[in-house]
Amino acid sequence: MSNVDWRGKRVTVAGLGVSGIPAARVLHGLGAVVTVVNDGDDERSRGQAAELEAQGIAVRLGDGATLPESTELVVTAPGWRPDKPLFAAAAEAGVPVWGDVELAWRLRGQDGRKPAPWLAVTGTNGKTTTVRMLASILEAAGLRTAAVGNIGVSLLDAVLGEETYDVLAVELSSYQLHWAPSLRAHSGAVLNLAPDHLDWHGSMEAYAADKGRIYEGNTVACVYNAADRATEDLVREADVEEGCRAIGFTLATPGPSQLGVVDGILVDRAFVANRQKQAQELAEVADVNPPAPHNIANALAAAALARAFGVPPTAVRDGLRAFRPDPHRIEHVADVAGVTYIDDSKATNTHAAEASLAAYEPIVWIAGGLAKGATFDELVKGCAGRLRGVVLMGADRALIREALARHAPEVPVTDLDRTDTGAMSEAVREAARLARPGDTVLMAPACASMDMFVNYNKRGEAFADAVRALAAENA
Repeated sequence: MSNVDWRGKRVTVAGLGVSGIPAARVLHGLGAVVTVVNDGDDERSRGQAAELEAQGIAVRLGDGATLPESTELVVTAPGWRPDKPLFAAAAEAGVPVWGDVELAWRLRGQDGRKPAPWLAVTGTNGKTTTVRMLASILEAAGLRTAAVGNIGVSLLDAVLGEETYDVLAVELSSYQLHWAPSLRAHSGAVLNLAPDHLDWHGSMEAYAADKGRIYEGNTVACVYNAADRATEDLVREADVEEGCRAIGFTLATPGPSQLGVVDGILVDRAFVANRQKQAQELAEVADVNPPAPHNIANALAAAALARAFGVPPTAVRDGLRAFRPDPHRIEHVADVAGVTYIDDSKATNTHAAEASLAAYEPIVWIAGGLAKGATFDELVKGCAGRLRGVVLMGADRALIREALARHAPEVPVTDLDRTDTGAMSEAVREAARLARPGDTVLMAPACASMDMFVNYNKRGEAFADAVRALAAENA
């Protein structure tokens, strides 16, 4: 359908929201007959529906399980689970299902412009940081680019908007990849794999397979994490264009066709004339902000994708120096009474929390929230020796408490039996009580935030506000 006349095509868009509404508007603008179906029928949904209906787009609220008659294509919001009855009905009727990423991919070049290549990033953790690092490096090379996709910037806007690009840095979630069967990136990276969203995918195998879709049809490079065998396995399983190379990144000394670290220097042994004997200096570890181990890995992955696109070494260095991390990602908030307070509210799963906990010692750890089916034994076993104390909060804090009892019984634990937003102030005070000068109070919850907060940003803001209030009292 990518090169057909959309006029009169009957398209059902599943879901209102940040991807469904732009998809509906784009398709309507192309002349399609669009019907939006949505599970919710609340005040916000009704307001969104009214705006779309005023533009001539039909909306059915509370009707997300029903496939409208004569539908020729379903375009779904990425969060809609594959086991929805709507998709079973579409399969039975022979109707294809695309996500918003698939739609954007199919619409590239439809306006006559040469499509910009995609450098794509996925992984359980680090996607947003890596994509933003990549965009900063590409900009330092003088390229017109943007960080788009799951990062919150619509790919449809990037593909169809007035701005033209030389290349796009694209963050893709496992949800988006599941619904993007024809995506073929210039180069792609899987940063890491750990159990996440298993309630949506159904199994770790299905989750990994969806992540691996990012390598399908790559033309230049498939970038993998040499410390995570599962990512390399996905490269082996991918069907790529002839000549596409497997490029590893490692925090150790790199082998041929890898990027790595030597004596505090990020080096490239992949995109050099003689990778058996040569290594190209790219940047210093000190150029990475912050220089925590997992963030250095992010920088190496970004550098690998940029180098695959032909970016010179100086642009890697300049781009990393110019990069500033987003709020709530291992963000230093303040030092109070000799104790450092770090906000990593973005650590919404155990894998992200593990990386954060590995960067500091000794730690008073603030953790808890919605576990999303996760278990915490391996996380606690790995960090037990770094813990001065733990403050638990949130709906599923008992799961972490039980893991601590099994694997770190000597570590003092404060269990806050409250889930209101005011609990954060108490959590910070309890952490300050447990901490000693030289310690780090680290909020890396290892859980989602929605039991107490709208999102991880609001949780991080509450932590920062509580820390600043503590600092004011100690001034």
